[in-house]
Amino acid sequence: MRSPTDLDLLRELEPVAEANVNRHLSVAQEWMPHEYVPWSLGRDFDALPWEAEQSTLPAAARIAFELNLLTEDNLPSYHRLIAEGFGKEGAWGTWVHRWTAEEGRHAIAMRDYLMVTRGADPVGLERDRMFAMSSGFDREDAFALREMAYVSFQELATRVSHRNTGRACAEPYAEKLLTRVATDENLHMIFYRNMVAAALELEPSRTVQAIRDEILGFQMPGVGIRDFRRKAIQIARAGIYNLRIHHDDVVTPILRQWRFFELTGLDADAEQAREDVSTFLTGLDAAANAQQEKLDRTTARIHQRGEALASA
Repeated sequence: MRSPTDLDLLRELEPVAEANVNRHLSVAQEWMPHEYVPWSLGRDFDALPWEAEQSTLPAAARIAFELNLLTEDNLPSYHRLIAEGFGKEGAWGTWVHRWTAEEGRHAIAMRDYLMVTRGADPVGLERDRMFAMSSGFDREDAFALREMAYVSFQELATRVSHRNTGRACAEPYAEKLLTRVATDENLHMIFYRNMVAAALELEPSRTVQAIRDEILGFQMPGVGIRDFRRKAIQIARAGIYNLRIHHDDVVTPILRQWRFFELTGLDADAEQAREDVSTFLTGLDAAANAQQEKLDRTTARIHQRGEALASA
């Protein structure tokens, strides 16, 4: 729900939103989901039931691919949130609907790819989709500034996740498709990042506090997916998305783009918020190092077991 303060800010940002919608439309490329799917590989599931060994994707890449797809499936919840946060009128409304239309292509193409290539269990995938969408996705106490800050980080995190998943698939069609999806996510991130930059000029102290809240409380939108934590660990182990990537490739670049630690004229609450972010980043960096050390030890143990079995 938009507060009177939110409505005032959105009205002030309307010209910036319009300029960024126009910029997006000028650079976004039309693409067709069906052109990214190797349809000739398709076979009827009644004639040939699915079995795990039919998938050619590495295990971690398959898990990441499925998790990313299930995240994309929750688009109705995301549309509701940004429509409530930004409204359906003017440039904001144009953006809400355009963003939703572009995001809708992602799940279409990704599911078609997995079904045609037998990259996922169709029954398990559908049950997981029903589970995730029946739960939906929501955010408490979200308002326009926090929504803009959240999606700035989330869109970049999603771009990185899709791109790294495509590489991990080691399959040309998958990499081409997920690179295309990642390109969309990057353009979406730029829109939101630019809107936050404009908000920092209009209301720097309130915007800094919103950024702080989103960094400290950040969760990927797929957090409600069945077995999310277990799958996230496997994805981290494979280097597709982990704390180091989140620190180095998502949070830090956006803060640098906003010149977050160089802003002046902040009130006391905003200065404290910025200090909170600095402290958090130090902790995140340490946690990323600890996670990598743990993953390295686990990988070494697995390798040693493999060598022992091979020599037995």
